[in-house]
Amino acid sequence: MKNIHKSIFGLSLLLFAAGCSHEAEKSTIESPSIAVKVQKASGGENTRYISATGQVEATKSANLSTRMMGYVQDLPVKTGQNVNKGDLLISVSNTDLLAKKGQVEAGVMQAEAAFKNAERDYERFQALFAKKSASQKELDDMTTRYEMAKAGLEVARQMENEVNAQFSYANIRAPFSGVVINTFVKEGDMANPGMPLVSMEAPGKMQIVAMVSESEIKYVREGLAADISLKSLGKTIEGTVSEVSLSAKNTGGQYVVKIDMESDSSVFAGMYANVRIHANRKNNQIENESVWIPEAALVHQGQLTGVYTIGNENAAILRWLRTGRNNGEEVEVLSGLKSDETIIVSAEGRLYNGVTVTF
Repeated sequence: MKNIHKSIFGLSLLLFAAGCSHEAEKSTIESPSIAVKVQKASGGENTRYISATGQVEATKSANLSTRMMGYVQDLPVKTGQNVNKGDLLISVSNTDLLAKKGQVEAGVMQAEAAFKNAERDYERFQALFAKKSASQKELDDMTTRYEMAKAGLEVARQMENEVNAQFSYANIRAPFSGVVINTFVKEGDMANPGMPLVSMEAPGKMQIVAMVSESEIKYVREGLAADISLKSLGKTIEGTVSEVSLSAKNTGGQYVVKIDMESDSSVFAGMYANVRIHANRKNNQIENESVWIPEAALVHQGQLTGVYTIGNENAAILRWLRTGRNNGEEVEVLSGLKSDETIIVSAEGRLYNGVTVTF
């Protein structure tokens, strides 16, 4: 009987141990840890980011036009063509100008002949006056005639210069070496004064022309660093604020800010960019601390937006946020998160509140 009790007791211990082992195994299976990548929320007491959108422009560009009316006679270039300084870009019909040039040249020849004749008479009367063979009045009259002939020749030559200058507007040449980016007319079209005919730009250095709101322009100044995000290329390029406009009279309340960017052969004029300007809190007296996190780290549930943070014992904790500006890559956090707090930016499994994570 005693042996039977011992057997029953031993069997009970075995069953209890097996049950505990099963529960431990079940707990392990039900709560696996998830590998994640983390980073700290950016920002801090001395930094604020001002977001803006803009377009890429060449720092050296030109829209060329003519000051005379006429038909487009020749257009030897096309869009995308490389040209050197002084190359002919467009020729406007100058038939009327050629006729005027002939008239002006004839006038110059006539004025030169009159001047030479007056000059000889003036020199002759000077000699006669020295020998007292001519009166003072005769010399004065001849001097006046000489000065008038000289002035007439100068007028004729200035008219010739004016006509020659107009020929430069008939034959438009490249003001610098670069690339033709657009032609606005074709052969046979009528060219009017001031109408853009050809547009070109110099390759190499580019800049971003961005618009900043009136509430933030006071924090922007030359020399501030900026991050330029080009979503079409999937890259971010560093830049520096080079110009800040202090008037929004013709820009609808937005202020123009130009940002020089590092040279990159894959960047072309006209591309859209998101800009994040690094404003200095201490120097510009910015009152509110700005916190930014990657947009990819956000969790959306209905109308709520949150992010997973790291809690006690490496547990994932979902934190609800109030967000602000979006620069295309990062989102500003207005409340719910402090700078330098650790957040989860990606995970190898599905996250939920309380799950253990490794990083």
